Amino acid sequence: MASADAPPPGGAAQRVIAIHPAAPTKPAWGQPCNGCGVCCLQEPCPVGALLSHKRHGACDALRWSEADARYHCGLLSQPREVLPRWLRPLAAPISRAARRWIAAGIGCDCDTEVIGQA
Repeated sequence: MASADAPPPGGAAQRVIAIHPAAPTKPAWGQPCNGCGVCCLQEPCPVGALLSHKRHGACDALRWSEADARYHCGLLSQPREVLPRWLRPLAAPISRAARRWIAAGIGCDCDTEVIGQA
């Protein structure tokens, strides 16, 4: 019998992340981003790691939108809210650069398999 810490058959480790119940189902690899949040809830991208000061766990820049029923990158949607005070004067150019850095609009690049999401 495998221990609770051992990876399941096939070698992939399992982690639990909290996803908003109204979040859309994760799209397949390469499909357009729909704001499911899975990628940013499991770990921040390199830009998010700089903002969050961590490499594991949910990105601090991730924002839930009740109106859109989806997640948004705060660096793109609310840069003044997520940037440190000293960088806020540069919010517009940083946000434009971040769109390219995180490949916004290119397609889902998260290969995580979601279990239990409706």
